[in-house]
Amino acid sequence: MEKYFDLEMPFLRFARNTLVVSCIGLLPFVLIFIARTPGFGAMLLDGGPALSRFSRQIVTNGLPVVFAINYVSFLMFAAAIARRGKGIAPVRTLLIDPPLRAASFVILHGVIYFVSADWFGSFGGDRLLALRAVGPTLVRSAFFENLSGAYLYATLASALPLYSFAIEECLAAARGRFAWVRNAVQGVPTKLLAVVLSFVLFAVFALLLTATAASLVWLQSA
Repeated sequence: MEKYFDLEMPFLRFARNTLVVSCIGLLPFVLIFIARTPGFGAMLLDGGPALSRFSRQIVTNGLPVVFAINYVSFLMFAAAIARRGKGIAPVRTLLIDPPLRAASFVILHGVIYFVSADWFGSFGGDRLLALRAVGPTLVRSAFFENLSGAYLYATLASALPLYSFAIEECLAAARGRFAWVRNAVQGVPTKLLAVVLSFVLFAVFALLLTATAASLVWLQSA
């Protein structure tokens, strides 16, 4: 991943690489969503308005959200690579990314829903209704109950390399009063441990997103 995402890389090349990874990461989860939704695949194969609306949702909602979140995470990844071995930067990365990712996911959906109500007449053209739909939609995304779940898990493409690298750096730098961390995992392959912990951290992000969305639902109903 390092050669595809570098701070010295021109913006357009960095953005192109992010777009390619985003598309590759999004496709399998969209297919999984279609496969596990009864009758949905057959409806799309029939073409017509259903396929048109579905394609538009992927292009105008899913891909922009996944691209934006991946772009920021790949920037953080490139910055972490550039600061390799320097102080507590990896710890900051692990603390900042999950809440930033959750907040970005909510905000981006809100903006896109708002704009879609204006441009495409989604949500009956009601912008307030569009914003009120964000919470109920995202509260179910971690459980893959709607397309937002596909968008959520598609961002694994940027989360895993970022988290894995930062965790490896943290383990390598563990010393002094934190030496027990390195001793506790002695004998476990560092890369394997980093990947496993990366999935755990991604689960934390999904939990934060669900909690944030649930809070929005609660505030709307209060």
